[in-house]
Amino acid sequence: MPDFSKRSTLLELMDETGVAKHEIHQALHELENVNTLLGGYSVILNALNTINLPDREIIIMDMGCGGGDMLRAIAKWANKKGKKVKLIGVDRNPEMTLFAFEKSKLFNNISFVTADVFDENLKNFKPDIVMNSLFCHHFDKDELIKLVKRMYELAKLSVIINDLHRHWFAYYSIKWITQMVSKSYLVKYDAPLSVARSLTKNEWQEIFEANFLNQTIIKWMWAWRWQIIIHK
Repeated sequence: MPDFSKRSTLLELMDETGVAKHEIHQALHELENVNTLLGGYSVILNALNTINLPDREIIIMDMGCGGGDMLRAIAKWANKKGKKVKLIGVDRNPEMTLFAFEKSKLFNNISFVTADVFDENLKNFKPDIVMNSLFCHHFDKDELIKLVKRMYELAKLSVIINDLHRHWFAYYSIKWITQMVSKSYLVKYDAPLSVARSLTKNEWQEIFEANFLNQTIIKWMWAWRWQIIIHK
């Protein structure tokens, strides 16, 4: 049984080099289904509903966008709300951005950039909101402090983070679900490990304190997620 009192330091398989293209694409397809099943998009969409957005086109940058499913969910949300949005997905893995591009062809307001999240050229996009979803747990504490600082520097208005809550119930629930429905060895291994690598509320507070971020809202949401909003 994992020790949930501290974060796991094991690496997820999707973070390693040499994973076959078809295996990555299969995993991304399944993860989109899992997110849809568990209501995973609601954390970001709820945050967008609470932010007082200006009456103009809003530029939203998704760091570590993976297969781009979160951006497609935002595009649909914006269409229903009558909001103008320009959506930019950033991922360093070209197989991710290729998959995301192919899946997002029907959305003319979504584009993808293959780049590291610390690439200085990202400043040129001048995003209003910088967000990520199920991305932060990939970083150790020191890296995560730098990542949150980076997101805060890039954003004109707000930072939004959606990530997992490390808890035994979340771990065994997703382990059982993926064993039952997944055909991907990547998903079966990485999904529960993602929970084991994720942060508690107190650990998140340490990240904010290290960045001197006082205007931070952290809220627990289903399914075992933290919704974090940092206003500027």
